[in-house]
Amino acid sequence: MEAPKLYHFDAMPFEEMNELVSRRYIVGKNGMLVHFYLKKGAVIPEHHHVSEQITYILKGSVKVFSAGKEYHLKAGDVLVIPPNQPHRFLALEDTIDIDIFSPPREDWLRGDDSYLKK
Repeated sequence: MEAPKLYHFDAMPFEEMNELVSRRYIVGKNGMLVHFYLKKGAVIPEHHHVSEQITYILKGSVKVFSAGKEYHLKAGDVLVIPPNQPHRFLALEDTIDIDIFSPPREDWLRGDDSYLKK
């Protein structure tokens, strides 16, 4: 049996994806916890993945476009995005977005997340 692992989030590597998007994350066996830091105007282009995504807006606001709908999320809102559902984000103001992915995003771990670096 594995022992628990303790992390300090602020000590995790800080990745600048582009001038408007950066992130930190911790990976477990069955899930991934991510802090996205989105500056106003940041765009996460349309994409999809096998992971269920739970998005919690800690600070700021975003629009999420998915399934022909537009969702306006502000601090305190949570959106659950089903696996394989195409979606994209637009930051309406400087935003901290906490995401949980299950299973972990293998594309990120392999470095196949170039859509975020545009």
